[in-house]
Amino acid sequence: MKQICVVGVGYVGLVTAACFADLGNKVTALDIDEKRVANLKKGVMPIYEPGLDELVKRNVNAGRINFTTSYKEALNGAEYAFIAVGTPSGEDGSADLKYVETAAKSIAQNMSAPLVLINKSTVPIGTGDWVADIVKSAQPKPIEFAVVSCPEFLREGSAIADFMNPHRTVIGSLDKDAANKVAHLHLPLRAPIVITDLRTAEMIKYASNAFLATKISFINELADLCERVGADVKEVAAGMGYDARIGRHFLDAGLGWGGSCFPKDVEALAFMAKEKGLNPQILNSVMDVNYERRSNAVKHVEKLLNGLENKVVGLLGLAFKENTDDMRDAASIDIADGLIKAGATVRGYDPVARETAAPHMPKVKIYDNPYNMAEGCDALVVVTPWNEFKQLDLEKIKSLLKSPIVYDGRNIYEPNRMKEMGFTYKAVGR
Repeated sequence: MKQICVVGVGYVGLVTAACFADLGNKVTALDIDEKRVANLKKGVMPIYEPGLDELVKRNVNAGRINFTTSYKEALNGAEYAFIAVGTPSGEDGSADLKYVETAAKSIAQNMSAPLVLINKSTVPIGTGDWVADIVKSAQPKPIEFAVVSCPEFLREGSAIADFMNPHRTVIGSLDKDAANKVAHLHLPLRAPIVITDLRTAEMIKYASNAFLATKISFINELADLCERVGADVKEVAAGMGYDARIGRHFLDAGLGWGGSCFPKDVEALAFMAKEKGLNPQILNSVMDVNYERRSNAVKHVEKLLNGLENKVVGLLGLAFKENTDDMRDAASIDIADGLIKAGATVRGYDPVARETAAPHMPKVKIYDNPYNMAEGCDALVVVTPWNEFKQLDLEKIKSLLKSPIVYDGRNIYEPNRMKEMGFTYKAVGR
């Protein structure tokens, strides 16, 4: 059993803390948000993630995880300290490292024994060296430490499974002993371990996310061509996916990517390239193609309705993806704004993201039932591919709509069946 401190209890930090506790370690999770910590002590989760509630409660009851706002308490006896705080995009596209800096300083000022500091947050190349300098300068007295980069590869909605069954664990450090210690900590996961230097590990994270984002933008651009030539992008993606060099994952055409990772990481990587005098043409195009999906969706709905003035449009799904309540860079926000600017009234429904969505879209009336939302709408737009939407009573939906028009931004329905049922139906790339 190892003693671990995790700084930050957001999506990455809380999942990391709970999973390491479930592997038999003693974990103290720290956050400076007193309300969030107080709620966690009561068993109230700050985020929606399938299985997380049960996982946290099980390990709290077993005495393997606790929560605090005190760095001194969290670091007492700790061998490892994970930094898992947010790195939001700055106005210029760069990663904002103020939370990382605060965490590093606070760790330095409160550590009382040798420590391995592990950057779990996605950070610009060279941040590991910078964190080491911060700790050295902020320590009241010199205490041995090492900095390791161990980037996360968790997908919201399947974060626990991704942690427990990773494709690989990437570890970067200039200190071989520290790297080996972190590798040993991850051995129970039985995944390949890649040990490299700090900067390469940091780059692996950015490169991985940017490549996956590129796959999504590529298939979305291809979807537009499929529509023009009469091909079906879903069958195209399936045919491509059988090629082991390509793979099937992240080839779902639709409304593009969003969330907390792809947008800021692609932007940050492009920013780093520009800072070094390079012209990141592919990265810039990946971003442009992605955000065009949202405005294109508005245009499609406008065409289906012969104008949006005084029309009522319902959004099926608000979160940026299924199985999460995360609204960061959600397509629904831009689509709702575009519809409203064109004169439409917009309604919305999401199985879990209704509360988190409300502050982001104050002009959207959010319903707690998809059928109530659909009643009297001129059209529906599928924004998030929740399983619930695949099982809707479509006959009932049709009877409730003012006009049976559906723009399926996630390709969850079969075009032929929808048309046979009497819907005016438009999918993406089909």
